[in-house]
Amino acid sequence: MNQGRTIGRARYAAWKARLAARFLRAGRQDRGDVPGWVLVTMMSAGLVIILWAAAGGLLSELFTDAVKGVKGP
Repeated sequence: MNQGRTIGRARYAAWKARLAARFLRAGRQDRGDVPGWVLVTMMSAGLVIILWAAAGGLLSELFTDAVKGVKGP
């Protein structure tokens, strides 16, 4: 009975190693897209800054009015 568990563990370890190797190979193919992600991140940050500059006062006023409208116990 113990021998069956050993064989099962060995098969599981081999399967896990093959799966890890497959993911490592796939990861190497996607490493060249870092500049694209940097561009997307910078554009998103730029949009947030532009929207904040344009509507910052209105958003602050909206938040202040909402907080004032909350009634405690």
